[in-house]
Amino acid sequence: MNGEAFPTHYWSRCADGRVQCDLCPRACKLREGQRGLCFVRGCKNGEVVLLSYGRSSGFCIDPVEKKPLNHFLPGTPVLSFGTAGCNLACKFCQNWDMSKSREMDILADRASPETLAQAARELGCRSIAFTYNDPVVFLEYAIDVARVARKAGIKSIAVTAGYISAQPRAEFFAHMDAANVDLKAFKEDFYYHLTGGHLQPVLDTLEYLANETKVWLEITTLLIPGKNDSSPEIEAMSAWIMDKLGPDVPLHFTAFHPDWKMRDIPSTPPQSLKRARDIAMRNGLHYVYTGNIHDTVGGTTLCHHCGNPLIVRDWYVLKDWNLDAAGACVHCGTPCAGVFEAEPGRWGARRQPVYLDTFAGHLGS
Repeated sequence: MNGEAFPTHYWSRCADGRVQCDLCPRACKLREGQRGLCFVRGCKNGEVVLLSYGRSSGFCIDPVEKKPLNHFLPGTPVLSFGTAGCNLACKFCQNWDMSKSREMDILADRASPETLAQAARELGCRSIAFTYNDPVVFLEYAIDVARVARKAGIKSIAVTAGYISAQPRAEFFAHMDAANVDLKAFKEDFYYHLTGGHLQPVLDTLEYLANETKVWLEITTLLIPGKNDSSPEIEAMSAWIMDKLGPDVPLHFTAFHPDWKMRDIPSTPPQSLKRARDIAMRNGLHYVYTGNIHDTVGGTTLCHHCGNPLIVRDWYVLKDWNLDAAGACVHCGTPCAGVFEAEPGRWGARRQPVYLDTFAGHLGS
C-alpha cells in the first residue's frame, strides 16, 4: 500500500480477521492492503490508517459565498483545500477529478496544520474551508488543522455530504464553526441508486447540527433535471427542513451541469431553480437561494419580517449591505440569522491560488 500511514481510531476488528472502518455508515470491512470505497483509508499492519494526511490537491483563496455560505462572515476570503477520495459514489459528481481520484500523485502539495493556520492568518483569511472532496474521509487531518486554526483565531468550515457515523460526527463537528451540507435529494431511491449511500444518515447529521451544536449550518441541493427536481419532492424536503431544522437554516438550490457519469442529463434550467426557491419560501423558509446561475434576486438576502433586501449579491460580489453592526435589518430591526461582523468583507469574486511551499518560508510567528 503506497502513501504514508496516519493512525486512526474509528475502526474495530471483525471475527474473521478483517478490520472494519467505523467512520461512516459504509462500514467497509478490509483485509491487509485493502482500501475502503473512499480510497484514502485502508488496512495496514492490521489497523485502519489514513493515507492522505497533510497532503492536498492544491490551495486557493475563495470568497466564502462560493462554499456556498451566505450567512457566515459575508464577503470574507477563505483558504480552501481538499485532498482525494470520497465515501459516496455520486454519478453526478461535480468534483470527480479529486473526489473519485485513485491516484495519490495528485496530492502534490503538502502542509502541516500549523502552516495552514499561519498562512490563513497572514493572507487575511477569516476561515479555512475543507472542500472540493468530503472532509469526512480525512477527518484526522481536518480536525488537527481546525484545532490549530482556532487557536490562531481562524474559523473552520466543512463542506460535506454529511455521511458520517454518530461518534465521529460529534468529534468532527466539535472543531467546526460552519458547515454546508449537501442534501442531495429527499428520496432514499435517489441516494441508493445515484450516490451509493442512504438518505437517513444525512438527515441525522442535519438534525444533529441544527439542534445539538452551535455550528452555523447551510444546506445545498444540486437540482438534477428529472431526478430530484419535482415540485412534490421540493415540497416535502422544504417542509421537513422547516419542521426539523427551523426556518433560519439557509437553503441553496444550485444548477447541475453534465459531468462524470451523467453527461446525458441536460443542465438545470434557471426556471427550475426559481420554482424550487418559491416553493421553499412558501413553506416558511426565510433564506432560500439559487446558485450556479446569474440571478440577483435569487442571490439576495431578504428580511423575513419587512421584506427589504439585507444583502444584495451579484454572483459572489456584495453590492448592497443593509445590516446594522449587530446583524439586524436597518429598516425594521429584525435580526438576520447568521454569523456577521460589524462590516462585511470586501474580497469580492476573486479566486487566488496559494503555493504554500514557497509561502511557508516567510511565515511569521
